Amino acid sequence: MITHAGDFTSAFDTVGLVLAGRKPERAAIAALLDAARTGNGGALVVRGVAGVGKSTLLADALATALNLRVLRTSGVESESPLAFAALQRLLWPLRTRIDAVPAPQAAALRAAMGEAEGEGDRFLAFLGTLSLLADAAEQAPLLVVVDDAHWLDDASAAALLFAARRLQAERVALLFAARDGDARRFDAGDLPTVVLGGVTGADAGALLSARAGTDIDPAVRDQLVAGTGGNPLALVELAGVLTADQLAGRAPLPTPLPLTDGVERAFLNRYRHLNEPAQRFLLVAATDDTARLTVVRDAAERFGAADSALDAVERSALLRVDGDAIALYHPLVRSAVYRAATSAQRRAAHRALADVLTGDPERRAWHLAAAADRPDEDVVAALDGVAKRAAARGGHEAAAAAWARAAELTAGGEARGRRLYLAASSAWLGSHPSRASALAQAAAADVTDPLIWAQLLALQGQIEWNTHSLNDGYDLILQAAEAAAAVDAALAAQLAMLAASLAAFGARSPRVLNPTVLNPTVLVAEPAPDAPTRVRAAWALLHGFGAVARSDWAAATESFRCAFILTDADPVDDHVLQPNLGIAAMLIDDDERGLRLHEQQLTAARRAGALNMVEHALTRGVHFQIATGAWSKAAGAATEALPLTTSTGHPGLTALPTAHLALVAALHGDDADRHLDRVTEIRHKHPVGITDGLVADVTHWARGLRAAAQPTTALHHLQQIKGPAWRRLAALDLFDAAVRGDRPDLTRTWLAELEQFAAGTGLPAATAVVEHGRALLAGDGDAETHFQRALAAHADSPRLPDRARTHLAFGEHLRRARRRVDAREHLRTALALFEDLGAAPWVERAAQELRASGETARRRDVTTATELTPQERQVAALVRQGLSNRDAAAQLFVSSRTVDFHLRNCYSKLGISSRAELTALPLDL
Repeated sequence: MITHAGDFTSAFDTVGLVLAGRKPERAAIAALLDAARTGNGGALVVRGVAGVGKSTLLADALATALNLRVLRTSGVESESPLAFAALQRLLWPLRTRIDAVPAPQAAALRAAMGEAEGEGDRFLAFLGTLSLLADAAEQAPLLVVVDDAHWLDDASAAALLFAARRLQAERVALLFAARDGDARRFDAGDLPTVVLGGVTGADAGALLSARAGTDIDPAVRDQLVAGTGGNPLALVELAGVLTADQLAGRAPLPTPLPLTDGVERAFLNRYRHLNEPAQRFLLVAATDDTARLTVVRDAAERFGAADSALDAVERSALLRVDGDAIALYHPLVRSAVYRAATSAQRRAAHRALADVLTGDPERRAWHLAAAADRPDEDVVAALDGVAKRAAARGGHEAAAAAWARAAELTAGGEARGRRLYLAASSAWLGSHPSRASALAQAAAADVTDPLIWAQLLALQGQIEWNTHSLNDGYDLILQAAEAAAAVDAALAAQLAMLAASLAAFGARSPRVLNPTVLNPTVLVAEPAPDAPTRVRAAWALLHGFGAVARSDWAAATESFRCAFILTDADPVDDHVLQPNLGIAAMLIDDDERGLRLHEQQLTAARRAGALNMVEHALTRGVHFQIATGAWSKAAGAATEALPLTTSTGHPGLTALPTAHLALVAALHGDDADRHLDRVTEIRHKHPVGITDGLVADVTHWARGLRAAAQPTTALHHLQQIKGPAWRRLAALDLFDAAVRGDRPDLTRTWLAELEQFAAGTGLPAATAVVEHGRALLAGDGDAETHFQRALAAHADSPRLPDRARTHLAFGEHLRRARRRVDAREHLRTALALFEDLGAAPWVERAAQELRASGETARRRDVTTATELTPQERQVAALVRQGLSNRDAAAQLFVSSRTVDFHLRNCYSKLGISSRAELTALPLDL
């Protein structure tokens, strides 16, 4: 068992006492440990108010962790600005095993733990945490215990939550304890949780009598429970201050009870009974976050408290010493003592600690900052160093805090504005959009440098379109492009392309401006013919997006294809350009290119461990997978993207993959309602930002599919789809519902839009849908000609679902015309395609039509991988590419053991026993 200074047992022997009445909670923890022993990893959060017994439950778990290796750490309030501080303590015993995890993860993890210099990717460090824990658990099941999780530094909390959400087949149990009602929260609402309440009745009586050493009158017991809410710590403290006669009911209880003002008051009373040197020593201990006696003693000596003061504090039982480790009786002692001190006393304690922490620049800088009450260039320089080192490790939250405090201690002007901008940028990267927005707004008052001003506007725009208003975000990007045009042509070109991309999605500036200013294409000069490929490609994309906003599809197609040709001949690695190439492919329905681009982006992002780009490639690639009938792949992508979006810290981002899951379920004829309900909940609770329109379109389509049997209801939903690309995907569903609902006017309206797009792009897929719609409107006369033209166009299109729909519609038309033999050919083709797609509602409809034509529809035995779960499909696909379990795990952001678990399931379901057999199977994954 691994120990550290922050032990969970207290100076008083109350562990067994406070467990009274905790049988259900102890059972939940025991189940977690038993599951880990058998290879079913998981996590549990124990919540409750201060003093309710959370730490005691954790101590009990440690005592019962037989045959488990234990790692533990705890959050420390004063340590919360230090990036990865708690994680470093937790993983320190495993540091010799870091080389066992994939090299990119190992490098990021070493940077996060401060063992190596260099740029650290936070998500690679998170994945490295999971891999390291899983590796350690191969030797023996592992119990990871984290107390006071609400005080974890943000980076450590994010890393541990990332790991907790991905525990599956690992022999790892993660047990957290977090306080409710504190200013800082441990946001783990999606993890299993037990909430500790107060104790009552016989359990409270046992606690009181054990502490007091005497029997407790039941009426007194109930009165004490009512006065404390049954808080175990409060009851223990009361039993120590009330007389035996009061507890036995022979003397009245004091009014009010001694703990009416809370348990902190009891600790504060003990503190105030100490002499002044002892109070100084305890204040230094409460201010310290190293838990090292040598540090506290040396600082206390500088603060006027000699060794004799330590003796007095120990006798008060508010603090204990074990070797060089020092621990307070309870976290509330720290807050009570620190808050009771004057501001001057607190600053002096911080200064004393800073003076002795010369070998720890991070802690020293923060103590200097806490000791400062006016601008100080030396302290600002120290904080700048802290921020830069934290950012390099991926500790963006800590970097934001350091730069924000440095700005507070900067006299003002450009330097203050620059630091606030850096703080805002780091807060955004650390997934704290509200904090980032506030810091950016504060920076705007001081920034005067044109380049930083442009960068600040761009950051504000990004925050705005991702969390609130697409239009306001677009306007900020326009302003940023205008500001950059005079000082940085490359940045201006990038921002102009971004603005044009947003405009293509319907963004409009809320300002009344000169039309020239509102047109991003005029903000940047045309690049020279010998300019770098990425510059010329960005220029082409810029004009293509502008054409989309005007619905000039011919010009858009020409510009986008120019960008495609340039980047095909000279591929570029540009994190802004690459996603926008994918957007361009989506806007003009270039499915094959879109699939290829997003697969390339996904592969590159997986290899780099870039979680944000993996999520982007997965969710944007779903559009093309839906269009071409790769619905199981779409479900797999959405399933993988969902936990990744959760890890970003932006809950609104989970709406899009959830909507995708709803749509795939509706296309398959499965229950989509739970996903649709979840999307509604997410959109109600969280800002969705730029993807909100996309989420709305996807859910409207899914609801329209669910209501296919009620044409009026289906049309109600389908008509609300706004995005042109999604309107084109859903067009055949609207045509079908309009025919059955006798609404040819709707068909004509959508058809006119499709005709304009088809004429401008010349795409076979668009031509096929147009001819399909014309056939439905033509009646018996020209319908057959239009259906034949549609099928001819489908032959050059990868959109199999649309091809199946046209075969079905043509077959239905021929059967109604009593041409049953001719109808059967198309109905058979439609049935086969629908079976391949797994489109159950359309399989049934095609089979009914085939039977009505006089032919019995026979079910085909389609040998596919449809029985595999999305995760099993992903694992199988990577293994078929020749990846090892370890490499596949790195790309899927899980552990090797989880990959092995899913791979064995694949073998079982497919009736095989080796990787070679899996590779040889003709599977469409």
